[in-house]
Amino acid sequence: MNYQIVTLPGDGIGPEIVQEAVKVLEQVGSKFNHTFNIDEQLIGGAGIDQAGASLPQPTIDACFKSDAVLLGAVGGPKWDTTSNGDRPEKGLLKIRETLKLFANLRPAILYKQLKSASPLKEEIIGDNLDILIVRELTSGIYFGKHERIVMENPKATYAEDVEYYNVEEIERILRVGFEAAMKRSKNAVIVDKANVLATSKLWREVTQEVAKDFPEVTYSFMYVDNAAMQLVVNPRQFDVMITNNMFGDILSDEASMLTGSIGMLASASLGEGTLGLYEPSHGSAPDIAGENKANPIATILSVAMMLRYSLGLEGEALAIENAVESVLDAGYRTADIMNTGMQLVGTKEIGDLICKALCV
Repeated sequence: MNYQIVTLPGDGIGPEIVQEAVKVLEQVGSKFNHTFNIDEQLIGGAGIDQAGASLPQPTIDACFKSDAVLLGAVGGPKWDTTSNGDRPEKGLLKIRETLKLFANLRPAILYKQLKSASPLKEEIIGDNLDILIVRELTSGIYFGKHERIVMENPKATYAEDVEYYNVEEIERILRVGFEAAMKRSKNAVIVDKANVLATSKLWREVTQEVAKDFPEVTYSFMYVDNAAMQLVVNPRQFDVMITNNMFGDILSDEASMLTGSIGMLASASLGEGTLGLYEPSHGSAPDIAGENKANPIATILSVAMMLRYSLGLEGEALAIENAVESVLDAGYRTADIMNTGMQLVGTKEIGDLICKALCV
């Protein structure tokens, strides 16, 4: 099979981790007799520097012609202030919106080999922590009206950010979450702030309607502040968490740290069709860029999600996941997940080891 894959290395450690992920993808192609045509494009600060925009038009065009998109990371202090107000993060928001990728799937999985890296006690995390956060991605406060009003009296100057959701947007992300729950333990928690926010009240109303189509799924509601606490106190109560854009952004980062390192967590951004955007949950980490220290495993696991969700290659996805487990079993660690008795390796070395494990 032939597949067209667009890569968006981006900024900071992005090029390094994408390089290792592509290396693994090509090894999969060799093992399973697939051809992955890689088309590298610009996004984020790299786009601003080389093309004058955080999301250049050629990047958009290439993505629409592809089977899937693999992203590294965007952002860094260099672009905190730009002459035209464009920033790397705008490119990331725009590509999600342009490709209509409204559903973000962020699995937080505790690998048994990394239990000691979790900040939680063993009796809390247990032996099998596996949470899927389903986050709405193209609406909410991030895409609402943002305005700063300067008043004659400086102390009266104010700003506002509008949280917006309509029924269709809520319904489609809920369906993604409930369908995911059907494939897992048939339990979902919808996280909101319905005691304060009108949008959350609407989410609850729509949930009750959507749930009628999934009678096997048990669901409940939880306020976001309580959910943040419960993730630390009793994370094993959660299987699928469904929530809005901002809450999902915050909770998925919290959940990632329960597993020991955000450098281990992949994500998939999906729409109505098979085209998806796959990226690690972490940022660009400019402080370690170019030092062969970054953990590429989250990006490599994002490739596994890409194979599964966009290309329908379940066996190939499992092969990558098994290879990662094999390397962890052998005691190899990057700096972020290093502990006593393990062997410290760099970005390139961990990529090589996973490729080698794929050959077995």
